[in-house]
Amino acid sequence: MRATLYEYAILYHPKPKKDAAGNEEPVKSAMVQDVMRTLAMSEQEVTILAARQIPSDYLDKLDQVEIRIRPF
Repeated sequence: MRATLYEYAILYHPKPKKDAAGNEEPVKSAMVQDVMRTLAMSEQEVTILAARQIPSDYLDKLDQVEIRIRPF
């Protein structure tokens, strides 16, 4: 079985903040990890490798972290 080339990035989508009037203010998403390339046997393997790259600052906000994966 051959490995496949994948690219992945880790994104952070913070929850909207509320202003003084109680209206939601949109907050811009940010890249936690820029696009990286790796060889893997499956997308699941890439997900595990990428999850290990999430900085400890974001471990309490995992519901707002997204791992995007693209095969070639």
